Amino acid sequence: MDRHHCAVVDIVEGPLDPAAALDFVSDPGFGGITLFVGRVRDLNHGRVVTGVSYDMFVPLALNGFREIAARADGDFGPKLKLYIAHAKGRLAVGDLAVVVAAGTPHRDEAFRACRQVIEAVKHTSPIWKQEHYEDGDSVWSEGCSLCGDEHGHAGH
Repeated sequence: MDRHHCAVVDIVEGPLDPAAALDFVSDPGFGGITLFVGRVRDLNHGRVVTGVSYDMFVPLALNGFREIAARADGDFGPKLKLYIAHAKGRLAVGDLAVVVAAGTPHRDEAFRACRQVIEAVKHTSPIWKQEHYEDGDSVWSEGCSLCGDEHGHAGH
């Protein structure tokens, strides 16, 4: 059985499913299961957001997700189960943009693996984000892979 699930979900086919993520990473030997759900928020940099469009070259994004999962395996061991799914298309405020889940025998590894994976997805994945604003304007964001310091954080 595969221990990693990596997916890009076109929003026209339906929303991301956190319950499916939890099911995938569950195991009778796991005491720790963590879930991160990223949603479209209504305000960014002081501007009212009405929606977000995500675009990506799916095969490249999936290859990146698999590399992220492989790195997590190296860090957390062969009992780790991961679920990584990102939405593609036009999302409204409140819609789910990304779901990451991790399952491990102990909670500490589950928390750390989930955090490592979502940060890597956010900071290294070739995903383009266009925010749509209340005033009718829209802007393509400079993804976090272009952020300033060595960890890809720009003072968040």
